[in-house]
Amino acid sequence: MQNNFNNAPHILVIDDSPEELRGIVGLLRQQPWRLSMASDPRQGYQRALALKPDLILLDVRMPGMDGFAVCRMLRESPATHRTPVIFLTSAGAVEERVEGLTLGSVDYVLKSCDPQEILARIRIHLQLSWREPASGSRSDDVEPANQDEVSLRVAMRLIAQNLADMPSLAEIACKAGTHEKRLSSIFREHLGSTVFAYIREVRIRRGQELLSDSAMDIQDIADQVGFRSACNFTTAFRERVGMTPSQYRQQAHMKDGQHPAGGRQE
Repeated sequence: MQNNFNNAPHILVIDDSPEELRGIVGLLRQQPWRLSMASDPRQGYQRALALKPDLILLDVRMPGMDGFAVCRMLRESPATHRTPVIFLTSAGAVEERVEGLTLGSVDYVLKSCDPQEILARIRIHLQLSWREPASGSRSDDVEPANQDEVSLRVAMRLIAQNLADMPSLAEIACKAGTHEKRLSSIFREHLGSTVFAYIREVRIRRGQELLSDSAMDIQDIADQVGFRSACNFTTAFRERVGMTPSQYRQQAHMKDGQHPAGGRQE
């Protein structure tokens, strides 16, 4: 690591109970690193955008917005999408650990872990990420995205990943770091659409892809994209595309010079 303090790695800790981290914070202050703290998740997210730290220690269970929502927003923000995130938390359930890693964190550590081990893990991830700026990835001219745009990106990604079992609007909003009314306004302002109209549009587009690229039957495609039945899917598809799923598949395969795929139709 470099000796110049201004060029030293910068660690940001986001935790609403900093008193639980006395051991590791004490060790961090002994290192030739810069250290910043935030006890509120929204404040922590804003500090991450402003400070562009080299690594973030992030709690999960926090009031107002949990660490998973913060991580989603960090991953969708141009200024922080490459920043290593280590969850340091008491949330030790298997499903929580899996979700944290699935969101793109580089590590998931329980607060009961020995502070020296936590420090060792931080060192490893700093060594892996501490590189000269590449393609301006750490430069100050990275175009910032405002919070509404970030929440929109998070919501759009969540929708695309959960077509078959769509969360409620309240759950999508919470995971995107906002609330129902604000998320609805964001969709109208940026996409000119309601959240539900957008979801239906994405479902139909995904249905078109599956009809063109797979031999799945209509019922299976309906299940895959979140319709209750092949009949409901067919009705919505005809209203949007102007033809039935079977007709669309046949037309797509004729354009590709293929024979129409088999399978049960609507």
